[in-house]
Amino acid sequence: MPHPSTRILALAGGVGGAKLALGLAAALPAEALTVAVNTADDFEHLGLSISPDLDTVMYTLAGIANPETGWGRRDETWAVMDALGQLGAETWFRLGDRDLATHIVRTRRLRAGARLSEVTRELAQRLGVKCAIVPMTDDPVRTIVSTDQGDLAFQDWFVRLHCEPAVRAIRFAGAETATPHPALREPRDLRGLVVCPSNPFVSVAPILAIPGVRNTIEGLRIPRVAVTPIVGGQAIKGPAAKMLAELGHDVSALGVARYYAGLIDGFLLDRTDAALAPAIEALGIKVQVTDTMMRNDLDKRRLAATTLEFVDALASSLRHS
Repeated sequence: MPHPSTRILALAGGVGGAKLALGLAAALPAEALTVAVNTADDFEHLGLSISPDLDTVMYTLAGIANPETGWGRRDETWAVMDALGQLGAETWFRLGDRDLATHIVRTRRLRAGARLSEVTRELAQRLGVKCAIVPMTDDPVRTIVSTDQGDLAFQDWFVRLHCEPAVRAIRFAGAETATPHPALREPRDLRGLVVCPSNPFVSVAPILAIPGVRNTIEGLRIPRVAVTPIVGGQAIKGPAAKMLAELGHDVSALGVARYYAGLIDGFLLDRTDAALAPAIEALGIKVQVTDTMMRNDLDKRRLAATTLEFVDALASSLRHS
């Protein structure tokens, strides 16, 4: 029997979030999926407006992401970067020739007065993405990483310095005055909310930092589930494990579950970490143990299907509680 509400709202950022979003897009009708994406990684570089997480999700859903890196476009060329290097310009943030076209179009539209959500919708449609991809806000929010080398803009810490400075704290400049996208402000007719296996601190936390978003999610009477970004004490991709340690959290899926406690009803835990299930359930969070690794498109679809089955199982228990 189909669930009376059919839409899934997914919170995503980075490669892991994009991978599960692709699985969810394959499992759901286009109108049944909205992917709300972190934009605190956005920055201006070489005079262009860059939205790394939005583009990673968009390229992945369009089937044109670089399969080796997970970010950027496949079959990329680097003539502009090479020429910039010859001229002594900054090349630490690599933008491929095809990728540059996206940033040029975005920058021109934003400077003409369009909202980021409008531009994102236009770009996604032109690339053939069927489901909705929305920025967490149309307002500028920027991740600032406080480190043992001082405060750093996120991309300086993440890309230019290769995550090497030790993290002391993270803040989201501009979040306190930002307005959430309507998909986050007034979510309607939801079957469930899925927190993708994205970095909790720099992909998910910025979304939750927009005024009203956390309270809205905490008040939802639908299943809210998260997929672990940590397997066997290691981040599947990116600096999440390093950040857990440096910010004083347990470097494990349990540490992530504790961070999300109060926000989620269910947690998808990798089989490698099955022994952590009782400790997570002691937090009041139901656990589904499964294979969370997404090595190929089949894995992405399988994990998405398991996630949706978990959502529906939790819905049934919530109705009878």
